[in-house]
Amino acid sequence: MRYLVISDIHANLEAFDAVMAEAKSIGFEKVLLLGDLVGYGADPNAICERVRELNAEGLIRGNHDKVGSGVESPEGFNAVARNAIRWTYETLNKENREWLAALPAGPLIVDDMIEICHGTPFDEDAYVFDDLDALRAMHAARRPLCLFGHTHVQVGHYLSRDQFGLATADDHRPLGIPLDDANRYLVNPGSVGQPRDGDPRAGFGIVDTAAKEMTIFRVEYPISKAQARILEEGLPDVLAQRLALGR
Repeated sequence: MRYLVISDIHANLEAFDAVMAEAKSIGFEKVLLLGDLVGYGADPNAICERVRELNAEGLIRGNHDKVGSGVESPEGFNAVARNAIRWTYETLNKENREWLAALPAGPLIVDDMIEICHGTPFDEDAYVFDDLDALRAMHAARRPLCLFGHTHVQVGHYLSRDQFGLATADDHRPLGIPLDDANRYLVNPGSVGQPRDGDPRAGFGIVDTAAKEMTIFRVEYPISKAQARILEEGLPDVLAQRLALGR
């Protein structure tokens, strides 16, 4: 099975369309989505509709999906995020708001190899910021490969019997990560719509369970169009500016 893995779209239609076009040229069979379809970006309804058409094999909510659909309060967000998510809630039509509100929480078991979550397997809203966070998440995971999002940083960790390390030490993209049966893996495919690892290109991954390999990719998209849409909708300027920086 070849899974397309995408996370943190954040209502960036231009980035999403570029990822889907690239992924189709590479080839995949099913789709896994790790949450945060909305928030920050200017096209939440279009993204909800595109995602619904995918009939994803695995789809879980993110924190922005919960707040943007009214499931939770925005009070825990910073001022910029709070401004954007309130706009998102008001902009979403009733059908899409209700669909988002009904998305399941992670973690979700996909098959014998893969588990998906938004933040971590032990807390859907927790962040993996350092090695201790990663180790805790890996020990909590119920499958050898745990796919996560939330941080907007494309990164992979591995844990063998005697070693813990980075599976993504090479900056080259695309980058293949061999999936050894004896190891455990924790991989973030990166953010589609708002990368924060210094690379403004949209991130995504492909897991090939037969070949036992995950490959992470970056793809260019028309950032200026996404920026123009944000400004057109009256969202905070910083949300447009940061897209070009990958921060």
